[in-house]
Formats: sequence, C-alpha cells, structure tokens
Amino acid sequence: MKFDTKINVIGGGLAGCEAAWQIASLGKKVMLHEMRPLVKTFAHQTADLAELVCSNSFRSNDHKYNAVGQLQWEMLQANSLIIRTGQKHSVAAGSALAVDRVKFSNEITKIITEHHLIEINRNEVTTIPDSEMTIIATGPLTSTKLSKFILSKTKKDDLAFFDAIAPIIYADSINEEYTWRQSRYDKGETAEDRTAYLNCPMDEDEYYNFIENLKSGSMIEFKEWEKNTPYFNGCLPIEIMAKRGKDTLRFGPMKPVGLSNPKDPKKKPFAVVQLRKENKLGTLLNMVGFQTKLTHSAQVKIFRQIPGLQNAKFARLGGIHRNTFINSPKLLDKQLRLVNQNNIRFAGQITGVEGYVESAAIGMVSAWMAVLETQGKNLPSPPKETCIGALHCHITNPSNSKTFQPMNVNFGLLPPLHGIKSKKDRYLAYTNRAKEEWKKWLKNIFLKTSEGAA
Repeated sequence: MKFDTKINVIGGGLAGCEAAWQIASLGKKVMLHEMRPLVKTFAHQTADLAELVCSNSFRSNDHKYNAVGQLQWEMLQANSLIIRTGQKHSVAAGSALAVDRVKFSNEITKIITEHHLIEINRNEVTTIPDSEMTIIATGPLTSTKLSKFILSKTKKDDLAFFDAIAPIIYADSINEEYTWRQSRYDKGETAEDRTAYLNCPMDEDEYYNFIENLKSGSMIEFKEWEKNTPYFNGCLPIEIMAKRGKDTLRFGPMKPVGLSNPKDPKKKPFAVVQLRKENKLGTLLNMVGFQTKLTHSAQVKIFRQIPGLQNAKFARLGGIHRNTFINSPKLLDKQLRLVNQNNIRFAGQITGVEGYVESAAIGMVSAWMAVLETQGKNLPSPPKETCIGALHCHITNPSNSKTFQPMNVNFGLLPPLHGIKSKKDRYLAYTNRAKEEWKKWLKNIFLKTSEGAA
C-alpha cells in the first residue's frame, strides 16, 4: 500500500515523543498529534509533551545487574531522546534514574517543537484514514472517541486496569527529627546518591495502627464504567495492599531491610516509609510506592500519622484513573501493526508494556518499523536475548494472548541461562549477553540517522 509522505504519531507522551524524534532523525516527516490542552485528562496538569504523570523515576540505571538499567543502556546505544534527556535532568535517587519532571518535559517539548521535520497538531484524533501510516501511542488515557475507533477496527474487547498516583510532599514541611537520609543498602556512586531517600521509621504499634487506618480509610467511588476493572499488580494502591495482609506492606514498599537509623542504631525499624526527590532542588518529595485511591481528606489524615509527616503539606495528593491497553498478542503482528488494518501501529503503554522506559522503548522500535516500511522493508525483530527484544516478544507472541497482562521489563522475560547458581552472576550474564546481541543487531539493521543514532 502506498502511504502519504508524513508518518502520523498520535500521543505526545514518552512513547510518542520518542517515536516522532526517531522518525524525524531518520529523515522522514512526522505529524505528532496531541489533544492536550484542547482535551484534558484526569492525570495531566500541563500541555507539555512527555509530561510525567505518576512517579518521576525511570527506576534503576544499573545496567550490569538490573533489567530496566540494561533497557536504558540499549536505548542509549540508539541515541534515545527520552533516556538522554532524562540523564541530563536527573536528580539524586540512589541507584535509580529519577528526573526533574518540569525540566525534563520542558526540554522534550522544545526539542520536538523546534525539529524541522516534526509538525504538531493540537486536536483530538477520532478516526484514522486507511491511506495514512499511523502510530498510536496514546498510552493509558486514550480518549473515548479514539478508543471506540480502535474497537471498531479490532473487534475485540479492550482490557483495562486502574493506575494510581502517589502523593508529593513539600520537603520543608517534614519534621526531620524523626527521619534520616539513606538509600537502601547505601547504594549509589556518590554521597548524594547514597543519601537520596528520606526515611520515616515506624515501630510495631505505629505500623499496625497505620495498616488499620489504611484499610478503613474512605476511598474514591468508582464510576459505572470503571467497575470490575482489574488492578495491575505492579502498581497496586497502598490501601489495597494493606487489605491483602497485615504484613504485605512491610515486605513491599515499607520494607525496613537495608536501612539503619543513625539516630538510634540499636533499634531496627519495624517498617519504613521512603520519600524520594521529585525535583533537582529537592524541595518536593515523592512518597515511594504510595499510589492510592483514598479520598484527599483521608490521605491527609492518614499520611500525617507517619513519623516525620505530622505537619506535611502536600503539593499533590494521590489520585486514580483507568488505564487502557490492548491485547497485543492477539491484535498485532511482529511489526506492531494491527493484523486487520496494517497502516496502524501501536507503541507505548497501550501495547501492554508497563513503565516509562518500557513505553519509550516500544515507541523507538515502532518508529524504526514505520520508516523501514516506507522503504519496502521489514525491521527484523530485536533479539529475544535483549531487553527490548524480550518486551517486543511479550507483546507480539500469540501464546501470551490468553493471560496477557501489562509487564515491566525483567530477566524472567529473557531466554533462561542455566548452570549459574549465584543470582548476581546470573544477572550479570544476562546483561552481558544482551549487550553483545544488541550491538550486533544494531550494526546489521542498517538504520542511518542524521543524529548519529542506530
């Protein structure tokens, strides 16, 4: 099929921006469609591109022993706009890559807006002509009208789960008499990294009282269309975790291991709430793992019971929104195209990958596939031994369709390595193998860009 000269990308989030930039870097014109601010969403607060609506963390940047760190490494080898800009605007977060969300999205917006091959359309897209090659990267908050169009083409029910947003606290409202700064296990290359988290300890009575308050706190009522929507286990609201068992949180986001209070070194905390820098200045702190659907009044009342947060002032309270994704293994081919309308590709979180980095990675791959298709070629699937290849396989393998759920990148997605007993040695072997396979694959896919990418 002959397509128009421009490639359309719908959605100005991380996946859409990565896709648009990669396409333009390969010398093709792009029309990037972003409906904000004309059509607003529950979670977004600005009209900026690549706005981070949940955490400001891209998670671990350890590319030797961590899968998401390896994924970031693979993307950087291909000159990823998202990862490169994230590193430029990083804030101290131990062994994690956390970013100043305002500076990050401002720079992405500037780069995309000023690129001579990218045009931005600030209108809602509701239909897609057959003659236009299009990448849908609308993420978890795809508009109702576009969702209906997608359903009309797929003839399949969409899947959805709830995604909750964690609160952000003003740092100067915290009583540090009760807290101390330390990254878990003192991880981090610099002193700033090793003290990137503010820890709020709880003793046994404080913890179990906190759990009971979470379980009885008033929650946001669901709209009719939201009822019976399953949660994604990787982003459970804090109060839902509390209801799954009184010690669930103590072995999850509130685990005390790897932390020792220098103000009382002989007394080990029973549980710990961690706060992480939200911006470069450190004036805002994110409650790590505290995504919630409690009402705002309940959040203020309950979270101020945490030692150190008695007088906490909240820059943003938690929220809840529905998150939509397609059953990609059923609906997409290996080139990320709809099997019954192959001018349409999907990228990002709507494909069933979970996380900022994972979403941008699929945006990158979908862009390469689209550009090569305009040349009458197919992009070879990325090697399964790489983290990008493992994600691609997860969302395009038909055998996954019956039990398909959103997935963060993890070593369990990669072909197993046998005979290595030590977990640390095994993880290092996974990343070493991935690096070799990724470099080899990039060298052979003959993509040439004006920015020196893959």
